[in-house]
Amino acid sequence: MSSTTNFYRSSSIIAHRLVNLYRQQHAIFGGWATVNPVFIKEATDDVIAELHKLPTGPRLAKHIENLRSGKTPMDSIENELLPYGGLMAQGVAKISLSETELEELREVLADFEPEAEFLEKIQNLGPVKKFGEEWLVGVRTAVAQDKELSEKWELVTKTARAFEFWKVANDITQAPLSERIRAQVQADLPEYETYLPMFGEPGEALLAKLRTFLSSV
Repeated sequence: MSSTTNFYRSSSIIAHRLVNLYRQQHAIFGGWATVNPVFIKEATDDVIAELHKLPTGPRLAKHIENLRSGKTPMDSIENELLPYGGLMAQGVAKISLSETELEELREVLADFEPEAEFLEKIQNLGPVKKFGEEWLVGVRTAVAQDKELSEKWELVTKTARAFEFWKVANDITQAPLSERIRAQVQADLPEYETYLPMFGEPGEALLAKLRTFLSSV
C-alpha cells in the first residue's frame, strides 16, 4: 500500500470520526466547548475535503470555517449548522411531502431491498432530494404519521447506516491509526455489531477483524 493511499485513508477515517463527534455533541460533557477544539486541531485541508463527501459533512466543514475565522465562539455553533440531533431536525421538519410525492415514495419503497442499488435509487428520488444532506431524518419526519411508510423507511435508514459503517470499518482495519480512534471505535462497537452482520459472512468477517484490531492496539 502506497503512502498516498495510507494518507487518503487516514484523512477519510478522521473525517468520519469528526462527523460522528459532531452528531454526538449533545451527549458529550462540555458540549461545543469540548468538541470545537478537536475540530480545529484535526481538520486539515485533506480532512475538510473528505468532510464534503459525507452526509452532514459540509455543515461541519462550514462550522469549522466559522470557528477559525472567529465568527463563531469556541463554545458555540450557528443555529443553522446544528447537527440533525439538535435544532436542525426542526428545520427539516418544516419540509413536507405532497400526496403525489408520498405515493412516489411508497411505490419505490414497495420494492426496496437492503442493497446499494436500491439505496441509490431512493436517494435520487425527487421527494427525497428535497431534504438535501438530511434526507434520512427529513423523510422520517415527513412520513411519521404513516405507519407503513415509517416502517419501510426504517429499513432504508438501517441500510444507509450499514454501508456507512462498512466503509469506516474497512478503512480502520486496513490502516489503524491511534489510541483515540481505537477509543471511538470501542464506543461505536454496538453499532458495528448491529450493522455489519447485514452483509452476511463478509460482514461477520469484517466485524471479527475490527474486534481483533481493538484488542491488539
